[in-house]
Amino acid sequence: MMTEPPIGELLKKVDCRYTLAVEASKRARELIGGSLPLIDTKETKPLSIAIEEINRGLISYSRKDDEEQEA
Repeated sequence: MMTEPPIGELLKKVDCRYTLAVEASKRARELIGGSLPLIDTKETKPLSIAIEEINRGLISYSRKDDEEQEA
């Protein structure tokens, strides 16, 4: 089973696999909760939509550590 987009491509958008998993699952939960997708897609699975949004650079994140250092 191949994933689309490839994991290597997705890892260019985040700093590690853990971050990718957390952000994709958070966004998928938002979609399940009623948020509208940020892209037009034929996909119906929330996780697939979330991964594509991350791949297109539409989802961003910041770490709590980063926010505390800036303050």
